[in-house]
Amino acid sequence: MTKHRIYATSVASVHPHYVAKAERKGRTREDVDEIIRWLTGYRQEELDGHLDEDTDFETFFAEAPAPNPARASITGVVCGVRVEDIEEPTMREIRYLDKLVDELARGRAMDRILRQ
Repeated sequence: MTKHRIYATSVASVHPHYVAKAERKGRTREDVDEIIRWLTGYRQEELDGHLDEDTDFETFFAEAPAPNPARASITGVVCGVRVEDIEEPTMREIRYLDKLVDELARGRAMDRILRQ
């Protein structure tokens, strides 16, 4: 079975789209980065390093130092698919991130996005 092309896509190539989506709704890059750090456990310096190195999504999530256990509480539909029904772990992580950015762009409060 071949892997989806998003696995080989660099996080750095998608990050500006996440930021633009958030900024259109009055949010910031810092908000997007906070979500990514919460999800993966990366420190800001590590996140910036992955963005500078053009790390692909598969490696980015595989090397995440401390995936947040609360991410399992992320539910809902992204791209017509329920995130909680995605069986492939890397794709589920990518969709978790997509869902959190969607919530940010919809104006949801950060404490609710981060499941606090």
